Amino acid sequence: MTRHFLRDDDLTPREQADVIELALAFRDDRFIRTPLAGPRAIAVIFDKPTLRTQVSFVTGIAELGGFPLQVDGSLARIGVRESIADTARVLGRQVAAIVWRTHAQRRLEEMAALAGVPVVNALTDEFHPCQVLADLTTLAQHRGGVASLPGTTLAYVGDGANNMAHSYLLGGATAGLHVRIGTPVDAPPDPQVLARAAQIASGTGGSVAVVHDVADAVARADVVATDTWTSMGQEDGAADRERLFEAFRLDAPTLSLAAPGALVLHCLPAYRGKEITAEVIDGPQSVVWDEAENRLHAQKALLSFLLDRP
Repeated sequence: MTRHFLRDDDLTPREQADVIELALAFRDDRFIRTPLAGPRAIAVIFDKPTLRTQVSFVTGIAELGGFPLQVDGSLARIGVRESIADTARVLGRQVAAIVWRTHAQRRLEEMAALAGVPVVNALTDEFHPCQVLADLTTLAQHRGGVASLPGTTLAYVGDGANNMAHSYLLGGATAGLHVRIGTPVDAPPDPQVLARAAQIASGTGGSVAVVHDVADAVARADVVATDTWTSMGQEDGAADRERLFEAFRLDAPTLSLAAPGALVLHCLPAYRGKEITAEVIDGPQSVVWDEAENRLHAQKALLSFLLDRP
C-alpha cells in the first residue's frame, strides 16, 4: 500500500523516531543516501507563497539524486482548470512522489487517493507536518538525540486554531512530548485534532493541554514555540488578530517563565514586535536558524522513508 504523509499522525512513534534519526544523519552527511538517483522526478506543487518549503524540498530532492519538477499552482490551477483527480492520475504515472503546498486538506487527500505514489503535505490550512518533523529534529539535535524527546515539555503560544498548533499537538504527542497550547478562548484547536492527540499521547507517555493564560502555558517549559498571528488568507483581519493575541507575545519576560535554557522555535516568517520580539528570536536561546535548516534534512529523511516502502 502506498504510504503518504498528509498529517503528523501518518507516522507511528517508531517511524517518526526513525525519520528523525535519519534526518540527523543527513545533517552530518548530506549525501549518505540517493534513493532518487536516475534521476527520478518528484513533483513539487506550490499553491501558496513559499520560501523555506521551496528551497528545502528542491535542494533536498536534488541531493537525493532526483529531479525536482516544480509546478506553479497559479498556472496549473489544480481543481479549477483541471480536476484534482485527473491531475493525480497524470502525475502518478510520471513521478516518484508528489509534494503539495495547498489550501484545504481535502485537496491533498483527494490527490493521495488517486495518485498511486506517495503524497507529502508541504502545508495546508489544517496541518504543517514537515515543519514539526524539522522542529523535532532540532530538539533532538540540541537535547541529546531522539531518545531525549519523550518527556520534553513544549509550550506553543499564539493562535491555537492554526496549522502549526494542530501539528504540534499530533507530532508532539507522537514523540511523547507534553504539549501545551497557550491561546485565547476564542482561538482553540480543532476538538477532533485535540482528541486524536490525547489518544496518541496516552500510548507514548506524553500529554496535551490547552490553556488560556500565557504564564500557565510557558511555566517551566523546555521549549517555547510561536508562529505568526495572521496566517495566509487572514490578512484582512490582521488588526483584530493582533489585539486578540497580544497577551500571547513571546517576549523576554514570558520566556523567563520557562525552564532555564529553554529553546525557542519559530517556523518563520517572523514579525518581530508582534508574535515574538527581536531580543528573543535573535537571542541566545533561539534555535530558529537550525530549525529552518532542518527542514532540508527532515524532508530528505521523510522522502527516503516513503520511497523505501514496498
